[in-house]
Amino acid sequence: MTTPDAHGEGNAELERALSEHGLFAWLDLEIETVDPGHVAFTLPFDEKFANLSSGTVHGGITATVIDTASGFALRSTFEDPTAVQLTTTDLNVRYVRPARNDIRVTADVVRAGRSMGVTDCEVTTVHEGERKVVATGGTSYRILGGAES
Repeated sequence: MTTPDAHGEGNAELERALSEHGLFAWLDLEIETVDPGHVAFTLPFDEKFANLSSGTVHGGITATVIDTASGFALRSTFEDPTAVQLTTTDLNVRYVRPARNDIRVTADVVRAGRSMGVTDCEVTTVHEGERKVVATGGTSYRILGGAES
């Protein structure tokens, strides 16, 4: 892991990468927090993300934001977060309830090694007036290069 001063620049690079990447821009992910080993994003509800008949957020979108947040959380632990090459080796999603509103995803790094990274995630939404869990999950990644921690 790097010093806090170096992370400030790295986090700015991660935020820039998120806003400029085509998929992430299409999702319209909003960055709440990027700290070393932790990120939080909000995905505003949009009909383009909804299941055909139920109007709830499609599970594939939920899985995508878990993978995205996890990758950014893991990247945030490295000196040059945009140079790290990651490939998802495992993605676990446990759906708890449907989401009909904006969703918020938080990801925390469990381990950031030289060749492997592991995260835990939680996705929430406002349901019946209270913030409740929509899904939990996590990822494991193979770290392929650029991983100077």
